[in-house]
Amino acid sequence: MGNNGKRLFQYALNYKKPILLALALLLLAVGVELVGPFLAKRMIDTNIMGIEKSWYETKQEESYAVSYEGSWYKRSDHWKAGETQGREVRVLQSGRTFYFVDAAGVPNTGKRTVSDGQLSILRDDGSTQQFPATKLTAGEMYAFYKPEFRSIIILAASYVGLLLIGAVLAYWQRYLLQVSANRIVRKMRNDVFRHIQRLPVQYFDNLPAGKVVARVTNDTEAIRELYVSVLANFFSGIIYITAIIGALFVLDTKLALFALPFIPILYVWIMVYRKFAAKYNHVIRSRLSDINGMINESIQGMPIIQAFRKQKETMTEFHEMNDEYFKYQNKLLSLNSITSHNLVNVLRNVVFIGVVWMFAGDLLGAAVTVGVLYAFIDYMNRMMHPIVGIVNQLSNLEVARVSAERVFTLLDEPGIEVSDSRMERYKGNVSFEAVSFGYKPGEDVLKNITFRARQGETVALVGHTGSGKSSILNLLFRFYDVERGVISVDGIDVRDMPKQQLRQHMGIVLQDPFLFTGTIASNVSLDDPSISRERIEQALRDVGAYDMFMQLPGGLDEPVIEKGSTLSAGQRQLVSFARALAFDPAILILDEATASIDTETESIIQQALDVLKRGRTTFVIAHRLSTIRAADQILVLDRGVITERGNHDELMQQGGKYFAMYQLQLGGVESVA
Repeated sequence: MGNNGKRLFQYALNYKKPILLALALLLLAVGVELVGPFLAKRMIDTNIMGIEKSWYETKQEESYAVSYEGSWYKRSDHWKAGETQGREVRVLQSGRTFYFVDAAGVPNTGKRTVSDGQLSILRDDGSTQQFPATKLTAGEMYAFYKPEFRSIIILAASYVGLLLIGAVLAYWQRYLLQVSANRIVRKMRNDVFRHIQRLPVQYFDNLPAGKVVARVTNDTEAIRELYVSVLANFFSGIIYITAIIGALFVLDTKLALFALPFIPILYVWIMVYRKFAAKYNHVIRSRLSDINGMINESIQGMPIIQAFRKQKETMTEFHEMNDEYFKYQNKLLSLNSITSHNLVNVLRNVVFIGVVWMFAGDLLGAAVTVGVLYAFIDYMNRMMHPIVGIVNQLSNLEVARVSAERVFTLLDEPGIEVSDSRMERYKGNVSFEAVSFGYKPGEDVLKNITFRARQGETVALVGHTGSGKSSILNLLFRFYDVERGVISVDGIDVRDMPKQQLRQHMGIVLQDPFLFTGTIASNVSLDDPSISRERIEQALRDVGAYDMFMQLPGGLDEPVIEKGSTLSAGQRQLVSFARALAFDPAILILDEATASIDTETESIIQQALDVLKRGRTTFVIAHRLSTIRAADQILVLDRGVITERGNHDELMQQGGKYFAMYQLQLGGVESVA
């Protein structure tokens, strides 16, 4: 994860300003929130419990002074330095009743009881002290509290105000983090999709389309959760926990020591969780990719599945994958339940019980007042929220970690650098010199292939399935690079040309042409801005398809759905021919372009082929030998070796493999050469 963590951090650095601003707002929000318990402590200890402090008689009515039985009294904390204090009195609580005690030196601790106008205080050493006590009415008690009302209102308003400010800061902090996360993932998705365009064709031979889709969508979405939820909770959690422990030390050192064990416990918790979750998440993400791959494959092959009644077997295979996914999801769910916030609540309540027991037994000392205890409990509750937040995000952290590993593995695949530079249109003289090639080491599919194709010539490649016809064209297009021998165009080794520049002046028409979602016109131009509408129309006219498509409701702007399934095979092939013509390639490759065409459409396509080949070096793979009679050069391949070469007439005279294949296709009736 180390290297992946650095790369995730590098992505975040692209949007460091809003992220840093969000973290600054987070710090402010934490600071604002942590002031709250101190305000509550002051309200409890000073304004509410402060009534039990010493009161001193004053000679006249003044600020903070309270009238009782004809005399004025002011609490000890409201006297200014140098002022002369009168006799000391106390207002003390016993049970739910307050009493006026006209005596000095009354202790603050001890168990209080009142009987027959006497307040008795039982001390820890077993001794008892008694003081005269008069019960206060509700009105009299209200009078002693009244001087504190203004301060209570100000503190309460400040508390609410801080909550509102904290909420606003938290909103903007979360908003900025989420916007930044969306931008990061948008950039990551663009990078992944851009890299997919750069990957060599052989990469997709071994990785199903559904798995690639899962990398671009599901895995990047999991990484988005990393930036939105995981990092937000971890950053805010660490800041909150650090700040709260600091505040606890300011509040009371003894109580702060109770909170410290949570840090190592949390660390051990995270380590144990990650150990198990990493294993489960690897399986879960892998199975999710498998499921995506199978769904994609099933949709693509639905006609075959239904035609051969394979729905049951397909469902059985899907169920097995889905059940394994379900099993590991449940394992992860059990792990999350065991290490959930319930365990945090147990630990918190254990700490609370310990503190309350020590407070009740006065083991914490007189310095721990009710206000301090309240502030401690409030801080501990606040500290539980970020801990719960961190614990609850551990599963998302592991999912994001595994997803990042998968995405970066894809991005680390060696790709082809995209070149924006353009090269002059080459003539199209192609030469293969002693070329040997195998898809797997030691298993050559081409053996010592040598031939030349001059500009404007048509070279036909014929042979049985697996003879190496398509492999020759794969090497020419540089979908794969030659291992032994040299392929050159106009005398230049193709390996010395950037792949984009080499392919810039090449065109290809496949046996099953691929059409993209869009319109007929956009499928001809592939949205290349250099190809005008007039050029599109002219290309369609040249291949004899313009009038056919203009009869459609939308004309050339007729919508084409995925793979062009609403068009016939002949119409798709004509679009493919027009596409090749519009791009005006110097080298044209026709990969069994007429194999699946009906006889009527074939005559149109043959005329289109004649137009298409004009002035270009054309390579034709054909199973119908009747379509290549006019080829300048025919190469007959057998198991990766050129066994015969020449034009149609020459090969027919030789009476070899080509002659036999031609006779077989004509049903034994010899053609007039």
